[in-house]
Amino acid sequence: MRSIDFFDRAAQFYPDRTCFHDGEQGHSYRAVQEMTHRIANGLLAGGLEKEAKVAVYSPNSVLAFECVLGILRAGATWVPVNARSSVDDNVYILNASDCEWLFYHSSLETHIERIKTGVPGICGLVCIDGEGKDAPSFDSWVSAFSAPAPFIAQDRDDVAILASSGGTTGVPKGVMLTHNNVETFICNFITCMPYSEPPVNLVVAPITHAAGYLTLALLACGATNVIMAKVDLLKIMENIEKFKVTTLFLPPTVIYMLLAHPKVRDFDYSSLRYFLYGAAPTAVDKLKEAIEVFGPAMAQGYGQTEALAMCLFLSPDEHLVIGDPDEEKRLWSCGRAALCTQVEIMDDEGHLLGPNEEGEIVMRGNNIMKGYYKNPEQTEEASRFGWHHTGDMGYKDEDGYLYIVDRKRDMIITGGFNVYSIEVERAVLAHPAVQDCAVVGVPDEKWGEAIKAVIEVKPGMQVDEAELMAFCREKIGGVKAPKSVEIWDALPRSAVGKVLKKEVRKKFWEGRERMVG
Repeated sequence: MRSIDFFDRAAQFYPDRTCFHDGEQGHSYRAVQEMTHRIANGLLAGGLEKEAKVAVYSPNSVLAFECVLGILRAGATWVPVNARSSVDDNVYILNASDCEWLFYHSSLETHIERIKTGVPGICGLVCIDGEGKDAPSFDSWVSAFSAPAPFIAQDRDDVAILASSGGTTGVPKGVMLTHNNVETFICNFITCMPYSEPPVNLVVAPITHAAGYLTLALLACGATNVIMAKVDLLKIMENIEKFKVTTLFLPPTVIYMLLAHPKVRDFDYSSLRYFLYGAAPTAVDKLKEAIEVFGPAMAQGYGQTEALAMCLFLSPDEHLVIGDPDEEKRLWSCGRAALCTQVEIMDDEGHLLGPNEEGEIVMRGNNIMKGYYKNPEQTEEASRFGWHHTGDMGYKDEDGYLYIVDRKRDMIITGGFNVYSIEVERAVLAHPAVQDCAVVGVPDEKWGEAIKAVIEVKPGMQVDEAELMAFCREKIGGVKAPKSVEIWDALPRSAVGKVLKKEVRKKFWEGRERMVG
């Protein structure tokens, strides 16, 4: 199936159901479908051919997502660009993806001149919420086109999405995701998170990443998607109660902020069926608190840009082990393999490992990317031995639950011992005053690398560095506990909220020839 066919299926079944809601006004599946036809016709009239690259540069909005669906209907390829990323990063991504057309929001008008000069391949610009300086408004542009658009046949291996890898370790790579990848992702998603009736999805995180892919999957179920333009903690809580939200994805950082909010226990969350978290490790103590506050809805999905989630899934029922010491360890895991994805552990020689043996997490399945755009060397490197290599280190237990121990590059070697920073971070995050943290290795004359915790403190709370180090020694022992602690007002984060450990480490290794001790 084409990616747009899943949306059309829901539009056929639920034409009058609200598809998107901006908090003030709802838009039915019928109305959204018609708009996507008109957008597609506009792109086709602009001379775009199949798999032409088209981007939407905007905060979350109903019209931004309608443009995404219109791109797919036109047989073009959606290039996600995050409005929160730097303009230089987005210029690089748009250039590297050979982008030909850009829909953008007026709040980003100041960046458009830089994009026009930096991305000469763009032949069409449309401002989605008003008249642009050198671009027509969406309303005036789309008014020239009517529905329906012609049916554009697409092959399973045609590229539906040209996403960008995180770029936290170097230059971003274009990840080619096919219609077959999207179809398999949706099948994995719906088998992991079944619904007996159309869900209500609260879209808070950027639609250019996990929240957008989640929305694509839920559209197949006839979901109502309540779109928020930005993270507003109080509004998130209000919207869950107001719209009786059943489904929500948030990264751990935002969950921690919610739990620290003074009004977090003032709202009704009983409608929640799946409160999905992922994209970064989650502290078990915080997870237990989230279950207490939000109810038995917490669920974890694991995937990558290159391997669309759900690759692994830990269901709400599998979280209900609190109080059983033998079973609570499961909360450290990210679940078991989804129906359409194989997940294994591999050593450096390409041998698959058995239970409780640590190695690199590798995957196979039709949700794995076609490859990196115009980069056959790195495509081959990522798919050696016939498996996709995630770059994450972990192990599986006897029951098939997978535990991530770290990224390969996040291992700290201190005094000859290998220490995975994720284990230290879990201990630090268990302290009641810590909101978020990054644990890195810093240069040390005695140890080679010493373990340092850089932390954010919860609003209104305090923590003594010596007390925190003693707290961690009690939890994980002297070898793994931080040797020093720094308190920062704010940790550096990517546009999707991930802590940029590379930037944290850079501060301590500046001026040295290498970044290891």
